[in-house]
Amino acid sequence: MDCADCRACCCRLEAVCLTDTGVPARFLTEDAWGRICMLRLDDGWCAALDRDTLRCRIYEQRPLVCRLFEMGGPDCIDARQDANPAPSG
Repeated sequence: MDCADCRACCCRLEAVCLTDTGVPARFLTEDAWGRICMLRLDDGWCAALDRDTLRCRIYEQRPLVCRLFEMGGPDCIDARQDANPAPSG
C-alpha cells in the first residue's frame, strides 16, 4: 500500500494534538472545545500536507495521532473506502 496517489481522507481528519511533538505554531489551531488541533485549510485538507508530493511537510514533528495512523491499518483501509466508495449496481 502506498500513500503517493491516495486521496483518502486521513489528511482531512481532525488531528487533536495530545502531546507536544514540536508542531510549528502556524499549523495549529484551537477547536470549539478548546483543544489544540492541526490546522485544516478551507477545503478540509491538513495545512501541513504538501499538495505536490502528498507528503507531510512536518513529518518529524507530526502529532501523535498522525504517528499512530498506520498505513494499511484498519483506519487507513476505512479512510480509503470512505474516500473511494465502490460503485453501486
